[in-house]
Amino acid sequence: MEWRKDGFMISDERARVKIDTVAHLLAGTHWGYRRPRPVVEKLVENSFCFSLFRNNEQVGFARVVTDHTVFSWLSDLVITPELRGRGLGRWLLQCILNHPAVSGAQFVLQTRDAHHLYESFGFQRSDKFMTRPGSNPKPPGPPESVHPDTSL
Repeated sequence: MEWRKDGFMISDERARVKIDTVAHLLAGTHWGYRRPRPVVEKLVENSFCFSLFRNNEQVGFARVVTDHTVFSWLSDLVITPELRGRGLGRWLLQCILNHPAVSGAQFVLQTRDAHHLYESFGFQRSDKFMTRPGSNPKPPGPPESVHPDTSL
């Protein structure tokens, strides 16, 4: 999927992720500064990625580790320093949370300094994490009896 706004574009296509740019963006953060390029390459390969572009230049990134149904871990949301404070991180987060592949899942994340941003999207603080409940329908209750199949 793609979203466009004010000369910026967000894409969920993993093939568009510019690994060197993401490695550079993460190197400037307090949580990702020790991740060498091969680690960044592997985390991109194994995540649902969202890239923010301006004029085909990647200027932001976030990823979700997810089962696409019940649980999603939001990680590495970062915007290039010169574009921070313009609402781009908020827009990127909004696109992620509304993406049909994960919109019903519970989200969990860790943050040291962006609690206010995430709380504005319904996340709640706990000891070490922030969580946002999922909206996937729950079954009415446990089955009346569950017996393992012992015939195997």
